[in-house]
Amino acid sequence: MVQQKGRYLSMEMRYYVKNHKIPLGTYVFHDQLERIFTKENIIDVERSPYEYLKSNPNNSGAYLLINDNINFGEAELDELLDWTTKGNTLFIASGHFEEQLLDTLNLETSVINTVNNFNNNYILQLKNKSLNHDSIYNFDKANFLYYFNEIDTLNTSVVGVIDNSSKDSTQLKNEHINIIKQGFGKGQIILSTIPQAFTNYFMLTSPNQSYTAGLLSYIDTSKPVYFDNHHKSGKKFFTSPLHILLNTKELKWAYYIMLLGVFIYVIFEGKRKQRAIPIVNPPKNQTIAFTRTIANMYFEKGKHHEIAQHKIQYFLDYIRTHLHLNTTTFDDDFIKHLSARSNNTIDDTKALFKFIKYINTKTQITNNELEKLNTLIETYNANNTWKNKI
Repeated sequence: MVQQKGRYLSMEMRYYVKNHKIPLGTYVFHDQLERIFTKENIIDVERSPYEYLKSNPNNSGAYLLINDNINFGEAELDELLDWTTKGNTLFIASGHFEEQLLDTLNLETSVINTVNNFNNNYILQLKNKSLNHDSIYNFDKANFLYYFNEIDTLNTSVVGVIDNSSKDSTQLKNEHINIIKQGFGKGQIILSTIPQAFTNYFMLTSPNQSYTAGLLSYIDTSKPVYFDNHHKSGKKFFTSPLHILLNTKELKWAYYIMLLGVFIYVIFEGKRKQRAIPIVNPPKNQTIAFTRTIANMYFEKGKHHEIAQHKIQYFLDYIRTHLHLNTTTFDDDFIKHLSARSNNTIDDTKALFKFIKYINTKTQITNNELEKLNTLIETYNANNTWKNKI
């Protein structure tokens, strides 16, 4: 548990977790599982095997558990073994096995003697002849490893052996059994004392991936593989006082009642002592003032031509949007339709657009010409029957 500035933090170790890319994560192995067994056949199980198998008793396939230390409860182990007897495969890779499982299978484990093994180097070998059993694989990231020093020779097959050695060894001097297979009911149990064989570091060190692939050959690829994500050193566990509080029935209800009381107090007490809400006036529409300011700025600087162009464009835009006339050309049809829709005479319409054409041909205009344009447009608008004036 880590305490920092009065706060309790959740801790997380990161070994043998499927989505971790650190040396002792199993990201590469899980990715290769999806390639070998197809993604649909890989089922990630976040719950304990006991909960999962109780909820899915008819599921068949192989249950794969990988961690440095796996301890089952009695009920959980019984559930796994019952499931295995129905013709399924239980594959456990762990550095340590609990006594109940070893007694059930008539096995005993011991630690490999590491005297003179200063480099912590181990060599591995698979005993199945069809898996190129002469191949030697190296692993150098363990201070010690377990092996099976006693097995039930009548019912147990040796899958792999291990020995400590110097870095340049090419053969095992003393074979220590580290992987076994044993029939159990209609199914089979495979135990490995080297979970490191499924880690990123091991599989990315060539040719070790062939060793891991050889172990997977004992699993039926046509059936689902249940990948355990519960028994992991990498799963999160919480030491927050609130987590402990909510896991005790009496304390949990006391906590909920307290929260309910606080909520009721806030509702009723808050209504009684609520402060008056101040009136906030809506912002004023400053569009007209802004327009006048811009117009005055143009006028004071003598930009009469720019003002005239804005006036003309605004007038034409209104004709397009409200009278639905095309203002690309000012031909006779345009004049005729505009005068009819705006309740103006054809002569007044021609006079207005003749002057607009005149303004458009000039680069500078006088104050009098600007005033004349404004007068013509305003007079023209005064005669129309539009609901929205320009």
